[in-house]
Amino acid sequence: MPTALPARVLVLGLGYSGRHLAALLHAHGVACSGTVRDPASAPEDGLLRHRLVAGEPISADLCEAIRTAEAIVCAVPPDAEGDPALRLLTDALSDSPALRWVGYLSSTAVYADRAGGWVNETSTADATDETALKRLHAEQQWQAAAQARGIASAVFRLPGLYGLGRNALVQLAQGKARHVVRPGLVFNRLHVEDLASAVLAAMQQAEGHALHLLSDDEPAPPQDVVAYAAALSGLPLPVVQAWDAPEVAASLRRFYTSNKRIDGRVTRAALQWQPRFTTYREGLDDAWAHGDGRPALR
Repeated sequence: MPTALPARVLVLGLGYSGRHLAALLHAHGVACSGTVRDPASAPEDGLLRHRLVAGEPISADLCEAIRTAEAIVCAVPPDAEGDPALRLLTDALSDSPALRWVGYLSSTAVYADRAGGWVNETSTADATDETALKRLHAEQQWQAAAQARGIASAVFRLPGLYGLGRNALVQLAQGKARHVVRPGLVFNRLHVEDLASAVLAAMQQAEGHALHLLSDDEPAPPQDVVAYAAALSGLPLPVVQAWDAPEVAASLRRFYTSNKRIDGRVTRAALQWQPRFTTYREGLDDAWAHGDGRPALR
């Protein structure tokens, strides 16, 4: 049965996903703060931010936030040694008597190419590229830290995130959209607001060491998403490029080599959660209604 949300939460990494998560927690009456590299450059949204940078001492405010947090969520990208935030905070976390649950935002990049086949919560994380290995290392570090403390944990493996301010409408309006086509390729996606609501649901089911696979309901070709955004906005589609064309950067070609579909039904049942934005169409419709992709008013 779901339990009450934690009274105090610390979000490590108030980037795109972390900010949305913190905002939703705050809306539910949870005392929430988070870490950033430079608080001075953060948006004015009322969130309390603590500076966390390698080589600098941890502030008294951050130590207090760790000491009183009942839950911690990490949204910091990994490095070659795993999770840099956990590495910096290991000593401080030893003095966190209230802590009962930790969550780590990972990636479905840990699964190798399935040639369009499905992955689910029981699939082997078998990708061997550098990005996947970093993610797996960070996952293991957080799970080990939770086990050592005797508290619950959850790893969230996520597909590409989008939402207000970060979507194909914005990319088209900024001239940054790519119309790269690889026949047969599909991706799942996840709206950032659905990510936030799923993490809150997991906090209320905080038992054991869980693995959650989150996604929308429709694995779709990337060119379909760009075409839908162009139809909504009236903006022209970029020139079509083959995914393996010489002018496509090697880093982008690597992105298009992995072709898989995500089946997260077990996660949804465990969390008693469903996404609000079931496909990219609902997500882009919402973004368009909120002004994304429209010319600025003068």
